[in-house]
Amino acid sequence: MPSFFSNKRLIFLLVCIIILVALIGYSMSDRRSLTWPEQFVTDSVGWVQSAFSRPAHFVAGFFENVNDMRNLYDENRILKSHLDEYAALQVELNDLRRQNEELKDSLDVSDNLYDYTVRSALVIHRSPDRWNEFVGINKGSQDGIEVNMAVMTSKGLIGKIHQVSPFSSTIQLLSDQARNNRISAFVDADTKINGFIEGIDSETGYLHFTMIDIRAELEEGQLVVTSGLGGVFPDGLPIGEIVSFETDEFGLSQSAYVKPTADFYNIDYVMVIESSAPTLAPEINPEFGEEE
Repeated sequence: MPSFFSNKRLIFLLVCIIILVALIGYSMSDRRSLTWPEQFVTDSVGWVQSAFSRPAHFVAGFFENVNDMRNLYDENRILKSHLDEYAALQVELNDLRRQNEELKDSLDVSDNLYDYTVRSALVIHRSPDRWNEFVGINKGSQDGIEVNMAVMTSKGLIGKIHQVSPFSSTIQLLSDQARNNRISAFVDADTKINGFIEGIDSETGYLHFTMIDIRAELEEGQLVVTSGLGGVFPDGLPIGEIVSFETDEFGLSQSAYVKPTADFYNIDYVMVIESSAPTLAPEINPEFGEEE
């Protein structure tokens, strides 16, 4: 009996091994269809995996999106700071280019003003409420600046020295509407046409050129320059071009609008002009007590 039962166990074990080997061989064979136990196990495992994978992917995707949004916010902040820096650099570059061109033009003008002493100065202040009247510069009496000296930019005349202190000065602009702000000028043509620059038109930005001879033949585009007759401004400094003209209401003289060659709004560097030639004081006739 004991040997029979032990043989029976051995036979059962061998049968199980044979079945297992057969199943393994069958499962490893090239089959296009699964058996129903395999299908049941595969579908069951797939359903469980699907049930757990969707929430897992959702949670993982949520945190990934949050992380991406955080990275995007940081990148956007960095890009905005770079854009601000770029804008500031662009403004600074444009300003440096404009100053460089103005300085180059000033050098050309200085070469042409060989009859005059030219002193360069930097604009240091300009009051908003008196924007069209006065400009402050960083040169004063210690630098040889005196009242009534002509002041111009690389483009043309802008005014004269109004007040002087040891280390700074104030320029009275041509655009100042003060009654005493009058400049003797003439039209640079074959025949000189004299007149006076008196203030500026606030709407058009054109200078008033008045007291012109009624018989003078004016043309648009003619250049107006300083005459030097007033004893303050040297002659030949460019002021502007005639854009229009008309006869005054009494028909006794003509007036014109002159477009300034200088930019009165953007003024950074100026040149103070002093004639090197001596100025002759008027002589007094002792007999009549009049100027000759």
